[in-house]
Amino acid sequence: MDLQQGRRWIGESRSVTGFTGAGISTESGIPDFRSPNGVWARNRTVYFQEFLDNEADRIEYWRQKVESWPAIRDAAPNAGHLAFAELARQGKLLAMITQNIDGLHQRSGLDSELILELHGTTAEAACLGCGRRIPMDEAVERVGKGEPAPRCTHCAGLLKPATVSFGQSLPLEVLDRSQRAARSCEVFLAVGSSLVVEPAASLPLLAKQSGARLIILNRTETPLDSIADLVIRDEIGHTLPQLVAPLGERA
Repeated sequence: MDLQQGRRWIGESRSVTGFTGAGISTESGIPDFRSPNGVWARNRTVYFQEFLDNEADRIEYWRQKVESWPAIRDAAPNAGHLAFAELARQGKLLAMITQNIDGLHQRSGLDSELILELHGTTAEAACLGCGRRIPMDEAVERVGKGEPAPRCTHCAGLLKPATVSFGQSLPLEVLDRSQRAARSCEVFLAVGSSLVVEPAASLPLLAKQSGARLIILNRTETPLDSIADLVIRDEIGHTLPQLVAPLGERA
C-alpha cells in the first residue's frame, strides 16, 4: 500500500481523528524530550509528588520550564500542523488529539474546540489550589524577578505549568473525549508519535478495534505498525500535506 491509497481513504472518509506526538513539532525546532538534545537527556525528572512536597524540587521544575519556554514560545507551526488545519477546513477532522504541550495546533488556525491536549499545555501556569491560570510569559517573568517557585496571587496555592507531570493523572474529561473520538472516526491518523506512552498509545488500537482504518506516519517503527492499515516512514512536513490533499487536487 502506498501514499495514494491512504489519500483515497482520507478523501473518501467523513471523519478523521488526528493524533500527534513530538515528531510533528521537531520540524518546528522543538526537540523531542527523548532526543539526545531533549529535556530528559539534560535534566533530572521532577515527579509530581516531589513538586508537591519539596520547595527545592519546585524550584528545579520551574528552572527547567523557564529554560525551555523561549523555544516553545517562538516556534511556528509547520506544514504538518497546517495539514491538519486543512482537514478541518474540509470538514473531516473530528478531533485533534495531541501529546504535545507546545500549542502549535492552536497557532496553525485550528479551532481550540477540536484540540484535545492529553498532556496539558505549557502556554499557561495553573494554580493547584484554586485552578486559576495565568499566561506562561507572566509566570516566567515572575521567576526572573526573584520568585523561583511562584505561588498563586489569589490563594497562595502552588503555581505549576499546566502540563501533566510524571505521576500526575491525565485530565479525565480530555481522555474521555479522546477515547470517544477514537471510537467514532472512520480514519485514525497517527503522526509523529512513538506510540509507547500510555494511555495515549492505546487510542490508535481503540480506533482500529472500533472499525477505523489506522494510518501511522512516523520516522521510526512503532509497536502498532503490525496492525496498521498503512505505515509511512517519511518526513511529516513533506508527506502529510500530500496525504490530506483533496482527491480532486494534485498532491
